[in-house]
Amino acid sequence: MKLPDYVGPLAYGLKMGVILPGMDIVKMIFDHLITCYRDGLLGDNDVVCITESIVARAQNNYITVDDIAREIKDKMRLSDQDRIAVVFPIASRNRFSMILKGIARAVPSGEVVVQMSYPSDEVGNKIVDEDFIEGLGKDLITFEDLGNREFKHPLTGVDYIKLYHDIIREEGVKPKIFLSNDPLHVLKFSPDGIIAADIHTRQTTKKVLSSRFENCITLDQVCTEGEAYSEWGLLGSNMSSGERLKLAPRDGKEVVNLLRDKVKEELGIDIQVMIYGDGAYLDPSSRIYELADPQAAFAATDGLNCIREGVKYKYLADQCFHEKKLNAEEIEAFIADSSQVSFSEDSIDREGTTPRRMEDVLASLADLVSGSADAGTPVVVVKGFLG
Repeated sequence: MKLPDYVGPLAYGLKMGVILPGMDIVKMIFDHLITCYRDGLLGDNDVVCITESIVARAQNNYITVDDIAREIKDKMRLSDQDRIAVVFPIASRNRFSMILKGIARAVPSGEVVVQMSYPSDEVGNKIVDEDFIEGLGKDLITFEDLGNREFKHPLTGVDYIKLYHDIIREEGVKPKIFLSNDPLHVLKFSPDGIIAADIHTRQTTKKVLSSRFENCITLDQVCTEGEAYSEWGLLGSNMSSGERLKLAPRDGKEVVNLLRDKVKEELGIDIQVMIYGDGAYLDPSSRIYELADPQAAFAATDGLNCIREGVKYKYLADQCFHEKKLNAEEIEAFIADSSQVSFSEDSIDREGTTPRRMEDVLASLADLVSGSADAGTPVVVVKGFLG
């Protein structure tokens, strides 16, 4: 179906029902797309966005806390009594609490040192109050410095410093938690191994640490092979049931290409396909950057590997009216012609149209349509976005 000229981009969610391990996710989505096609709701240049969770679930891409402990112990050559350090983890029960449990279990008679950033983690989750930090006048704040104070997350109500301390202690391992924004401060605690646990800044953190310390890895280096694995390792993983974690999908490029090719072969239309995770947007109220996945799209067909940009519609409308003295019909024609022109990057006609990766824009749109709490529509079809 081609949208009428009076309709702009349109996104709608597909209700897929329950998806369980072992199901053929490409076939399931294709069967729903057949219905969309028959109802005139699918056509050329549409984008099919699939949330990562249903792909990983269908792949049975789950690991356990014991799997994490075993791999970290082997990969970092740790003994039961060693001291392992974790630098810059995000404050999240869903994303990190089970990983931390596995890290602690890797050194059952040892110690886990956790260095958290302040006043917030890298995605904006508040860890401590700025006023308290300023009052201390220190750049390395120990667990003892915090005393009996509680610093609860404004949305979840969880004190993550205490939570992470208790997780380690419950594993029978000695916890040591401190706050500092300098990753090299962790070396003061003489670790036997260091995990750079941040997401988007992990390579920078690892580079700084590796200049002074050899045995350092990042979370995307853990759980990258075996029966359950992901190219992203532990990044993008989520808490599941019991002591299980769901990894990010594996072989995502193969999945999106299979679905695109199947639609082309059997329905005769050209679509693009992506697997998306968190939307890449900043919540203006909480100041939390929602992107706790390593990137907004885990995989996409080649047609989405581009930048979204264009002319500034409202700027041109004002310019044509005030300076060129054009009427509405003439302005519409001028803007239509302008959309076919290639402007330089610094052209005033593109003022305010910040270029963005197509994958990021579409993943954010799909995440908002499907909803973080999962509205039962884990597949989103976007129409009229690619032309």
